[in-house]
Amino acid sequence: MLSRTYSAALQSIHARPVAVEVNCVPGSYFHLVGLPDTAIKESQDRVATALMNSGYKYPMKHIIINLSPADIRKEGSAYDLPIAVAMLAADEQITAPELEQYMMVGELMLDGSLRPIKGALPIAIEAKARGYKALILPQENAAEAAVVEGLLVYGAQRLGEVIALLEGQPVLEPSSVSIAKLFAEQQERTLFDFSEVKGQETVKRALEVAAAGGHNMLMIGAPGSGKSMMAKRLPGILPPFTMGEALETTKIYSVAGKLTREQTLMTSRPFRAPHHSISPVALVGGGSNPQPGEISLAHNGVLFLDELPEFSRNVLEVMRQPLEDRTVTVARARFSVDYPASFMLIAAMNPCPCGYYNHPTRACECSPQQVQRYLGKVSGPLLDRVDLQVEISPVPFERLSDTQPAEPSAAIRARVLRAREIQNRRFADYPEVHCNAQMTPQMMQRYARPDEAGLQRLKMAMERLSLSARAYDRILKVARTIADLEGAEQINQAHIAEAISYRSLDRNNWGERRL
Repeated sequence: MLSRTYSAALQSIHARPVAVEVNCVPGSYFHLVGLPDTAIKESQDRVATALMNSGYKYPMKHIIINLSPADIRKEGSAYDLPIAVAMLAADEQITAPELEQYMMVGELMLDGSLRPIKGALPIAIEAKARGYKALILPQENAAEAAVVEGLLVYGAQRLGEVIALLEGQPVLEPSSVSIAKLFAEQQERTLFDFSEVKGQETVKRALEVAAAGGHNMLMIGAPGSGKSMMAKRLPGILPPFTMGEALETTKIYSVAGKLTREQTLMTSRPFRAPHHSISPVALVGGGSNPQPGEISLAHNGVLFLDELPEFSRNVLEVMRQPLEDRTVTVARARFSVDYPASFMLIAAMNPCPCGYYNHPTRACECSPQQVQRYLGKVSGPLLDRVDLQVEISPVPFERLSDTQPAEPSAAIRARVLRAREIQNRRFADYPEVHCNAQMTPQMMQRYARPDEAGLQRLKMAMERLSLSARAYDRILKVARTIADLEGAEQINQAHIAEAISYRSLDRNNWGERRL
């Protein structure tokens, strides 16, 4: 007899429905087709033992299992549950008249219990889009999948519960979560606050501009000047997640297996800070079974690279394309996958190997050649993609000992939100553009044209500082954001001047000016 259940295959952060067809006829042969990987090929022994330990018989027949469509790769052990159910239906051990109205995933243990799987959220989204009656999956994944409204989600602990549900017995209740409660709980969590940062007003202003326009930023200064401290507080002034952004980011974490049972939805912007020993594959994603890298895990959030020159040159250079395209393509001989990578890059570095070049009170032990060689570890093309480059000086003792709190993150965030609201209205007809940093050249011609005085100021800076054409675009985008923070329609000379001040560390002129 032929039976059919439905599961799903993960491709990038999306899911595609997969029909699991099982045909049982007299004989003693087992064959599995449809581009399965090793984990799926091993399912025969897991499924057979789980069936017997759950009180069912393993069909001693000629069994053919087809995973359709046969032209896409199937990976992982999540097909155990649909294979087991389809096998029982094909052997007529169970009667499930609505079997094909369910999508199901789950790995079986030898005792018939279900283990959690990766990618529950994108599978749930696909199940709803395809019109399935319900999704059945392990109990530990139920809350994650229940985030998708309008879809019945049943979380099961054992194979027997799934069979009972399919046969019409009310043994399981649909899972549900409150989206509003999840977001409310996130708002109540204590974040790092800028009120704890003494001094550094120029740097905090630059971080405000970066947050308002979604710009990349580099901080360069001596050890202990507060670079990491301020970077950790940046998410606290970014706009809150929209539901669409939360779902998209959660899908990445779901596919990567980074969600916990308690964390069913990403409700705050991610902050990723990989160590400088990270490999290119770990940063951008890939591997024999491709997985999202750190830049995709930072999607819609912040990627913080501390001690930037200590990262491998290969690691830094592979970021250049994602910084421009905001997506990562992992290509292999037989397939390719795309991962979203729209993140804010915040980097920090010392000015020299010893860390005290240009320090106001401590002498630098490095030669000019060592300073240049150290700075040269970060390529000019990469620095061109960083909109704001800010020098940080140590905070004087008088400011450190000041007992008055600095401006809180809430006040800074309010200004950022007002600027983002202006950008939301500006880009209402461009669904792929959400902030000034994402403007295309055509959009810049329309929205980022300075007045005559501002244009002359920019021309003078380009000539004196030997800035690249990409730096020209960055200055205009940053100036547009500065104008938005002021609520100004036209970019003027003051906006251009402030934006130029954030290019003072441009690779083409920094060493010449300092050495």
